[in-house]
Amino acid sequence: QVQLVESGGGSVQAGGSLKLSCVVSGNPGTLAWFRQAPGKEREGVANIWRGGGREFYADSVKGRFAISQDYIKNTMYLDMNSLKPEDTAIYYCAASPEYEDYRAASEYPYWGQGTQVTVSS
Repeated sequence: QVQLVESGGGSVQAGGSLKLSCVVSGNPGTLAWFRQAPGKEREGVANIWRGGGREFYADSVKGRFAISQDYIKNTMYLDMNSLKPEDTAIYYCAASPEYEDYRAASEYPYWGQGTQVTVSS
């Protein structure tokens, strides 16, 4: 069983930065960050293998966001820089037991509770 607990959301002005954290328990293969804005579908932002060696970023965040892990703290991070108002959403961490490049939310059976990120112009 995998459990995920997120923290680190908040409000920031455009151009600012935030860092999200997701404490991971259990033994997942792939970890991911998704986001969902009001009235929109849940969108994959980034994913990474628990053992490292591969990362994926959505085009909308490439060059601005970075996914990383701290194995000692059992924590996954999402560093978000040069934030834009269109980055405003609830951000979720997710996990799959498989080592795959899963892009769709339906591939992830485990989810955190979500954390709100609001970027003002």
